[in-house]
Amino acid sequence: MLPIMGANLSALQIDLRQRRQLEGLVRKRNAKAGLVMRAQMVLMASDGLSNAAISRQLRCRAHVVGKWRRRFAVSGMEGLCDEPRRGRPVEVTDALTEKVVLTACGKPPKGLSRWSVRTLARELRLPQARVQRILQAHDLHPHCLRTFTFSPDPQFKEKLLEVVALYMQPPQNAVVLCVDEKTGIQALDRTQPLLPLKTKKPRAWTNEYVRHGTRTVLASLEVKTGKVIAHVKQSRTSTDFPSFLDTLVQSYKGERLYVILDNPNTHKNEQARAWLKLHPNVSFHYTPTHASWVNLIECFFSILTRPSGASTVGS
Repeated sequence: MLPIMGANLSALQIDLRQRRQLEGLVRKRNAKAGLVMRAQMVLMASDGLSNAAISRQLRCRAHVVGKWRRRFAVSGMEGLCDEPRRGRPVEVTDALTEKVVLTACGKPPKGLSRWSVRTLARELRLPQARVQRILQAHDLHPHCLRTFTFSPDPQFKEKLLEVVALYMQPPQNAVVLCVDEKTGIQALDRTQPLLPLKTKKPRAWTNEYVRHGTRTVLASLEVKTGKVIAHVKQSRTSTDFPSFLDTLVQSYKGERLYVILDNPNTHKNEQARAWLKLHPNVSFHYTPTHASWVNLIECFFSILTRPSGASTVGS
């Protein structure tokens, strides 16, 4: 006679080999979620927890815990596997797979910007789970979208090799600097105080804010050491860039400077050219058009835009 669900059960007896198998299954990252939960049930039952206590911790029904507990006691590890389902197994033919793949790679109907599993299943009149399995098998992600830009620069190769050469083989007795501007940074202030972190409650702030205009960050990154020199400006004018270059010349007084830049007007206008003529120890090296990602200072700007760096900028 099986024990009553609410009665106090003795600890489930498992040997050392079974415990290692169960613990390995729980740690396995690509194991099925249902199988992992069953292994957790057995391990907790072996520690003497009741079905009710296990169900509360794993957020499932107590009779489900009792079912897998009994099956493990009878059949061991094999008892945790699903039994064969009744009926004819679902067959996914090559023609059906091809139909799903071609539709997912094609243009969605009018009114949709991209396909999703639900819209594909509705369009093809197939179960969502079947469509999802086919997409996963072919590593297709129709809901994702990435951007790209081809550089129209006729000297793309020459400029790219010049910049990469400065990174890989910098000239001796010289400093290589990556310089750029990050514009349009919103200076926002919350209208109410921040609520601190508490138990079971994250930090919170009001969704209302006051705008204090925008700011521009001019920054320089030294390739060899990673040292960053940055200035925050309220404007972005043709005089701000030469003024920042004067700061760099003073910081690296007497050094030969190789400055890597991208192609906005402030880096190539008349004021920039006039400044360059007055400083023979400085040379400009431009990245290809639409290839500002070649400039390593973009990595620093990326850090600023992340949540971990946002508090640093505002302080």
